[in-house]
Amino acid sequence: MATSSPVAAPLFREAMSRVAGAVHLIATDGPAGRAGLTATAMTSVSDDPPSLLVCLNRASRTGALLKANGAFSVNTLAAGQEPLADIFAGRTDLHGEARFAHGHWRPGPLGQPALADALASFAVRVEDIRPVATHFVVIGVIAAIGLGPDRPGLVYRRRAYRPVA
Repeated sequence: MATSSPVAAPLFREAMSRVAGAVHLIATDGPAGRAGLTATAMTSVSDDPPSLLVCLNRASRTGALLKANGAFSVNTLAAGQEPLADIFAGRTDLHGEARFAHGHWRPGPLGQPALADALASFAVRVEDIRPVATHFVVIGVIAAIGLGPDRPGLVYRRRAYRPVA
């Protein structure tokens, strides 16, 4: 991958801030430890087998632990769960295990933390991890899905959370 671009990073970040993205909590637990973060970089890959893709900063503790544990959850947040998104985004003084004292977490089928009241919670086995620039691109096969109450979702656009019906 080329290391230089005619597009300046600040312009790219501003343009991407105008793209709405669903807000998710990515969480992992296992022999390497427990961690989680807030992310909008998640998308489906295929329905056969059901799989998805997430992008995680290579410098994040969660990315390293997720890679070592081999499993994770993707928990799609609803409107009203902004405080939880902020906690896992590092916008508070809570770090590591202390973050999981907030929200209604339960053990997922692969041992990963699952948010009980998420719009949807995906239990995912790591299939492939590729380093791309500053991030890991993680492709995972979905082992189980939990559906929470159907209510308005939460998106992030223009550097702010917004509800979406």
